[in-house]
Amino acid sequence: MDRTFRMLAFWTGIFSVMFFVGDMQSMAFLFLAQTVFFLGVGFLNLSERMYMYLFGAYCTIFFVGFTYYSNFILVPGFGH
Repeated sequence: MDRTFRMLAFWTGIFSVMFFVGDMQSMAFLFLAQTVFFLGVGFLNLSERMYMYLFGAYCTIFFVGFTYYSNFILVPGFGH
């Protein structure tokens, strides 16, 4: 399970680089923070249960944040 978190760190790192190259600094830093989190957790050698709890907490925080953003911050129809 620790290798799964390191794999997630790899992919969020790739996304962070792509966002940086695409001149989207705020998203790049958000994904860089996720990369550091996943990489740090990946080397802790926790139990399977703890890794599942951490992933569940990560998904819960993401879904709450995404729902808040899409309902209260995102204004439809005012894109580039």
